[in-house]
Amino acid sequence: MTALVIRRAAPTDAALIAANNRAMALETEGKVLEAATTLRGAAALIADAAKGFYLVAEHASEMAGQLMVTYEWSDWRNGTFWWIQSVYVTPAQRRSGVFRALYRRVHEMAADAGDVCGIRLYVETANARAQSTYVALGMRRSHYELYELDLAFGSS
Repeated sequence: MTALVIRRAAPTDAALIAANNRAMALETEGKVLEAATTLRGAAALIADAAKGFYLVAEHASEMAGQLMVTYEWSDWRNGTFWWIQSVYVTPAQRRSGVFRALYRRVHEMAADAGDVCGIRLYVETANARAQSTYVALGMRRSHYELYELDLAFGSS
């Protein structure tokens, strides 16, 4: 089996990342996202490191998965949380260690950064498979619940 290559996304990855984001939104939340908006959003993040970054996993030169990291400043900890978002693994590569490899790379990068105080993510409450994966990687359920006012899509 060909090894996975984990790398930061490049501008040439924006279209495929946007397509994966649309597929993930439809699959996990039943939401249809606009192609032009998702392309602009992926391209904007890739172009501006202050917003965050994408990591992509490649298998045999084909994208097998992706995730996005964004930042949250914690005044309590005087450090930055890295938020994992926009996780997508292609159907053919699921349950083959793609997310695990992406997560391990994020963990390594966070440890090396020196100012990262933690890694967080949110997950659909009914997605038991994903939750068990996160626990197996050493993450623990937080005591926080997420509330939102979605100005882009209206109430969720």
